[in-house]
Amino acid sequence: MLRKNEQTGERETVEWMAVERTSVATGTDLQDARPSSGQWGDIVVSFSLKATAVDRFARFTRENINRLMPVVLDEKIFTAPVIRSEIPGQGQIEGTFTREEADDLALALRSGALPARVHTIEERTVGPSLGRDSILSGVRAIAIGFVFVLAFMIIYYRLSGINAIVALVMNLVIVAAAMATLPDATLTLPGIAGFILTVGMAVDANVLIFERIREEIRAGKTIRGALDGGFSKALSAIIDANITTLIAAIFLFNYGTGPVRGFAVTLSIGILASMFTAIFVSRVLFDLALGDRAAENLSI
Repeated sequence: MLRKNEQTGERETVEWMAVERTSVATGTDLQDARPSSGQWGDIVVSFSLKATAVDRFARFTRENINRLMPVVLDEKIFTAPVIRSEIPGQGQIEGTFTREEADDLALALRSGALPARVHTIEERTVGPSLGRDSILSGVRAIAIGFVFVLAFMIIYYRLSGINAIVALVMNLVIVAAAMATLPDATLTLPGIAGFILTVGMAVDANVLIFERIREEIRAGKTIRGALDGGFSKALSAIIDANITTLIAAIFLFNYGTGPVRGFAVTLSIGILASMFTAIFVSRVLFDLALGDRAAENLSI
C-alpha cells in the first residue's frame, strides 16, 4: 500500500496486501469523487457511483462490513478504508486526511475512470530559486502598483486622497492578517494576483464615493451634507460591483483546483475587506478630520 513520505512528498510502497483480481467496481463505474466535510467537520472524500453499479456495490458492502476495501490504481493500492455500513450508491471515505491528501485521493479515484492509462513522457522540475524569483517579482509588482495608486489619489483628490490611502493600507493589512490565520495558507503567484486585484477594487470603491461627494458639493450642499449624500448614493454601486465579483470568486473556489482556489480565497477576503474600509473606515476618517466644526470646504 502507498504512503506519502513526509520528507520527499512522494508516495512509496510501505505495505503489501493480497487482493482479489476481480473488482466489485471499476473507474468506469464512478460518477464523481470530491473532498468534502464529514459529520464532525473532518475532511472526507465523497464519491458517487453510476446507476449500473449501485446494486452490485450495495450488495458487496452489505456482505463485507468491517472488512477492508482496497482502492487500486495502476496495480498499486492507494488506500484501504474499512467498510462501516452498506453503501447504496453514495458514500464517504473517512480518515485523518489533510486537504492535500483528500485532493490526491479524489483525483486518484477520478483518474481510474479514464479509458486509457497515463504514462509519463517527460518530467520537469522547477527549482526553488525560480519560484522565489517569481514571488519577489509579484511582491515588487504590488509595491510599484501601490506607489502609482498613491500618487494618483493624492494628485487627483488632494488631501482626500490620503483618506483613500489609509483605507487601502488597512485593507491590505486585513487581507494579510486573514491569510495568516488560515491553515496551510502560502503565498503563491495566484495569491499575489489576488492582492493586486484587491488594491484596484479598494481604490475603485473610494473613487465612486469621492466622485459622488464632488457632485453633491457642486449641487450646493454643505460639506457634511455632501459626505452623507456621497456615501449613501455610492453604497448601492459599491455593493453591486463587489457582490458580483464575490460570486465569481465563490465559483472559482468551488470548481477550481490548487492555485485557482488560492486566488479565489485571496480575492474573496480582499473584496470583503475593501467594502469595510471604503464604506466604514473612510467615513470615520472624514468625521475625525472635520471634527465638530462646520467645515466650509473639503480638499477633494
